Amino acid sequence: MTKNKIDNLKIGEFEISWLNGGNFALDGGAMFGVVPKVLWEKKYPCDPNNYVPLAARPMLLRTPKNNILIETGIGNKLTDKQKKIFRVNAEWDLVNDLNSLGLAPEDIDYVVLTHYDFDHAGGVVSKDNEGHLGLTFNNALHLLQKSEWEDVLRPNIRSVNTFWPENNEILRDSSNLQLIDGDIKVCEGVELIVTGGHNRGHQIIRFHSEGEVAYHLGDLLPTHAHYNPLWIMAYDNFPLEAIEQKELFEGRARKEDAWLLFYHDPFYAACKFDQKGSVLQSIGTGVL
Repeated sequence: MTKNKIDNLKIGEFEISWLNGGNFALDGGAMFGVVPKVLWEKKYPCDPNNYVPLAARPMLLRTPKNNILIETGIGNKLTDKQKKIFRVNAEWDLVNDLNSLGLAPEDIDYVVLTHYDFDHAGGVVSKDNEGHLGLTFNNALHLLQKSEWEDVLRPNIRSVNTFWPENNEILRDSSNLQLIDGDIKVCEGVELIVTGGHNRGHQIIRFHSEGEVAYHLGDLLPTHAHYNPLWIMAYDNFPLEAIEQKELFEGRARKEDAWLLFYHDPFYAACKFDQKGSVLQSIGTGVL
């Protein structure tokens, strides 16, 4: 799916645009956990080697007063070996996408990260044309849960494979990092809510303006095919918590007639669902 096929989404006075943070692929068994392939492949395609296509598609939220970037893509620092391992087939092009919208990285006021896995935080630090590393969004406050950052700095035997030092070392020593402890309001109509589930410090975002609502559930809901609360990833560190939180916020979204936004889904950028998980409205091609 090409990026120019994704329409912007209006939420009251807010406007959401999806940016190109890179495309990659992961094993379908890891993405769907204990769900048998005979079930999930009816809803989501895979190649002959069982790999499923995924996007890393940051969202630019423009409010009347702020430019907020949600997630940052895989970045431009991956080695050739890493690109091969993760089957990267479209490079990170976030800065050019911002430029096409009349913005520069310096115009971003906040960077919100649901969590700090490399595929979400890889664009926090980037290489310039001379190969030097620096903060990509050097005027932005980067909002992250304190518990997530504690785990980033002291990864365990499992998380060491996703919390890469090159993504956090420069941010760690800057004044751009704002650690938060619990739910907060970023600005009028934008709230961060701690859920845990995927990671200990995983957080989601709720947007509301002029009676309209949207949620970004992060990796609790990576694609439209994961809508069933029991369909969770093998990557979820706290699976029962992930199930509980998905059920809670999907229920809230239905009651509020809210959009659910996707970061990893190359087919849908946003959907509204009924209780059975059928798509009622969508942004994106929807072509599997």
